[in-house]
Amino acid sequence: MVDLSYCIPRSPAGRRACTYTDISVSQRQDGSPGIPQYTVQIVNSCMSPCAPRDIHLACGWFASAPLVNPKVFKRVNYDDCLVNNGNPLEHGMVIRFSYSNSFAYPLKFKSATFC
Repeated sequence: MVDLSYCIPRSPAGRRACTYTDISVSQRQDGSPGIPQYTVQIVNSCMSPCAPRDIHLACGWFASAPLVNPKVFKRVNYDDCLVNNGNPLEHGMVIRFSYSNSFAYPLKFKSATFC
């Protein structure tokens, strides 16, 4: 077995620095009639005092009717959506929003700025 613990970045407080694996993205379809509605949840589970910011998800041609609050989630380009207006996603913070479309968009982590 190889010890790779020395490769894990540490924050100044000795905690592990945040990585993309600390940001979870999930969505589920709600049971509403008519156009399907989906609820998305984005959570930061990292305990570092330096929260990830400028989080982007791969999102295709994401669109919704009604519109999602752009301060929460906004498509800035094809396959590039910005979370939380680029602001830090603190430990335990949950971004939750709903969108309506005839199909679910595959939302996946794309990039972020980590300390």
